[in-house]
Amino acid sequence: MTIKEFFRVTSLPVVLASLCCLSPVIFVLLGLSSVSVAASLTDVFYGDYRWAFRAFGLLALSVSLFMYFRKNKNICSLDQAKRRKNEIINTLLVSFIGAVLFYSFFLYGVVHFAGAYLGIWE
Repeated sequence: MTIKEFFRVTSLPVVLASLCCLSPVIFVLLGLSSVSVAASLTDVFYGDYRWAFRAFGLLALSVSLFMYFRKNKNICSLDQAKRRKNEIINTLLVSFIGAVLFYSFFLYGVVHFAGAYLGIWE
């Protein structure tokens, strides 16, 4: 798996998992809510529903990897999967670990500083 393929497979699931804190930032940037409403929304999303967003991101990562193996690697049957078992396991491990690191950087780095810059949280 190349770096380009890695980011193509993991970028959408990371953004979907980060929507608990990214959506209030987007609402403020688009002018759809005030900063106080966005802060309240962040408290609800991140406080009560963060595991739902993370589970949705994990589901999206699973679907993304399934489509990657199916379309790019042409692994369509169980026999092909058994023959290329080591490649599949290694790709899954690298993708999962990389997605967790990418999620941590994106959520706690990029989104956090964007929200602090906008005054949503401090």
